[in-house]
Amino acid sequence: MQIKFYKYQGTGNDFVMIDNRLETFPKKNIQLIAHLCDRRFGIGGDGLILLENDPETNFKMVYYNSDGNQSTMCGNGGRCLVAFAKKLQVIDNNATFNAIDGLHHASVAENGIVSLQMIDVDTIIDKSEYSFLNTGSPHHVQLVDDLVHYNVKDNGAAIRYGDLYGKEGSNINFVKKINANTFALRTYERGVEDETLACGTGATAVAIAMHANGQTNATAININVEGGKLAVSFDKKDNQFTNVFLIGPAEFVFEGTIEV
Repeated sequence: MQIKFYKYQGTGNDFVMIDNRLETFPKKNIQLIAHLCDRRFGIGGDGLILLENDPETNFKMVYYNSDGNQSTMCGNGGRCLVAFAKKLQVIDNNATFNAIDGLHHASVAENGIVSLQMIDVDTIIDKSEYSFLNTGSPHHVQLVDDLVHYNVKDNGAAIRYGDLYGKEGSNINFVKKINANTFALRTYERGVEDETLACGTGATAVAIAMHANGQTNATAININVEGGKLAVSFDKKDNQFTNVFLIGPAEFVFEGTIEV
């Protein structure tokens, strides 16, 4: 079986993209999906994304973690999928699509920057040592002093698999404040089970959590991730965050065909 694929990355968060509008991809084959995401024996990626037909919108997003399991929303993956849809001429510069967490709107600027509307957030658990919220995926957000030398993989895994979040676990974000509207972020992603160069839902969670706990008054926040720079903007009224947008580059890397 031959599979045509495209590779995209958004601030180092990389994905295997497949046009599945003809519904030929074996979606239930977890081992195959994990193999395609394998960086030594497959194509390599933090996840695999299918672009499918949707009766109500421009397309549907189906996202799998690199372990082969279908997962919750991926912000950078969503932005990359919008760029992929533009390449396929499914859209022009604006898109509406359905994902596992509902409806999303997005736009592509002339310079290739993709702005993706994320879900509204109205529930934040704010503890003294961390915050927890869901931005399409669950996220633990924790400030640390020395982010550069912090052991993200070991400490992230300890929290992800600890008693705090139970069997499902959570993505774990470690944050350092740079200035009034800029934060540095390193993320341990469940499903990848390692640190990734970026995480879109994580960047969104950090921006909202930092505003909610008083670390910033800004509603347009810069997030420096290991793979580049993202931005998050939102409106806040009472305790609800709306018009949440994740903004950053989404770039085509290469395409090919793999025999499986």
